[in-house]
Amino acid sequence: MKPPRRRYGLLAVVVTLIVLASLQIQFHHLKEDRLTGDRTFATTTTDPVHWRTGAEGLPRGIVHSNSDMYLRPLWDSGANPKNKNDNHNALLAMAVGISQMQNVDIMARKFLNQNYTVMLFHYDGNVDGWHNLEWSDKAIHILARNQTKWWFAKRFLHPDVVAIYGFIFLWDEDLGVDNFDPRRYLDIMVSEGLEITQPALDPDLSTDIHHRITIRNKMTKVHRRIYDNRASGLRAWHLFFLGLLGDNDLIHGWGLDMKLGYCAQGDRAEKVGVIDSEYVVHQGIPSLGGPSLSSKTPRRSLDLRTHIRRQSSAELEKFKERWNRAVREDEEWTDPFDT
Repeated sequence: MKPPRRRYGLLAVVVTLIVLASLQIQFHHLKEDRLTGDRTFATTTTDPVHWRTGAEGLPRGIVHSNSDMYLRPLWDSGANPKNKNDNHNALLAMAVGISQMQNVDIMARKFLNQNYTVMLFHYDGNVDGWHNLEWSDKAIHILARNQTKWWFAKRFLHPDVVAIYGFIFLWDEDLGVDNFDPRRYLDIMVSEGLEITQPALDPDLSTDIHHRITIRNKMTKVHRRIYDNRASGLRAWHLFFLGLLGDNDLIHGWGLDMKLGYCAQGDRAEKVGVIDSEYVVHQGIPSLGGPSLSSKTPRRSLDLRTHIRRQSSAELEKFKERWNRAVREDEEWTDPFDT
């Protein structure tokens, strides 16, 4: 005589409840282990097995310490995007607004023609407006409204990401480059043994020159000394300054230019310089797409620029305080330029 079907049903329910209870108990124990920091669990052997968390949980040979900004196609992934005919490997990064698209177009083409990487930080929220440019799909676009180039740089030019590049250009959007060739510029930088540089500024056409040392000397190819941060060329392995010179809340970059010499290996009088033979024009357009200094400026824009300058000045004082505090607290650090 066959047992009633309901007995089998009742047995199945009991078994299911037992399994669920066991899983619940096991989950509770695992949760307690995580909260108490216990990283071991029992196996059939007598030795405990230690958990490796995060990237440590992967085989070491599969983990890489750096990356790059090369855009990869969905096919033929083995192709090398670097120009085999060029000894340099460079990245151009700029904070841009749609109002300066025409000028940025000229600048970007100079670098893309050498197969260098171009990264645009869009501070005005307009990315779609750039799609009509034939090279737009070759550039990397990052959007964050009303942020400065230093805000972008500190977050998206991390040393682990840009370590693949030999040179980084962190530029403003208002530079005229008719007399600038990036490949010749880098050739000079290497031949002169420079690590931190900027192209000289044309004194006749530039409308906003902050430091006389940046003015072009027509009689020389290079002159050396500390410079401002308007248009920098950097040897990539020194980009640790992006994370160290000022915390992430300091976004205007005032004061950083005076400390870049600390990032050069050796004598900064030899490693830091201005390249005269490849020069640019600084058009003096305020950052974040403000009106030109030579144009009729609305009252509201004047007020906004005043607030920005006040914030920049406040950040400069805060940066100085943090620098001095760090110097006091680091007993092992000595200033190599202290005379």
